Amino acid sequence: MSHGLHWQKSTFSDGGEGNTCVELAAAHPTVHLRESDSPTTALTTTPTALANLLEGIRTGAL
Repeated sequence: MSHGLHWQKSTFSDGGEGNTCVELAAAHPTVHLRESDSPTTALTTTPTALANLLEGIRTGAL
C-alpha cells in the first residue's frame, strides 16, 4: 500500500526521540496515515473523515 506514496511528516513530530513521527500521504481520493516507527502499517481514510476527526479533537468533542 505504501509503495509510490510521498510521505510527509507532521510539523508537530519534530524533536522527539527516535522515530516518533506521524506521516501523511495523499493519493486522491484517499489519505494515508502512519507512524514512522511502524511504516508498514497505515490507516487509509478520506479527506472528509480525517477533517471531521481533527475537528472533533480540536473542539474537545472526542
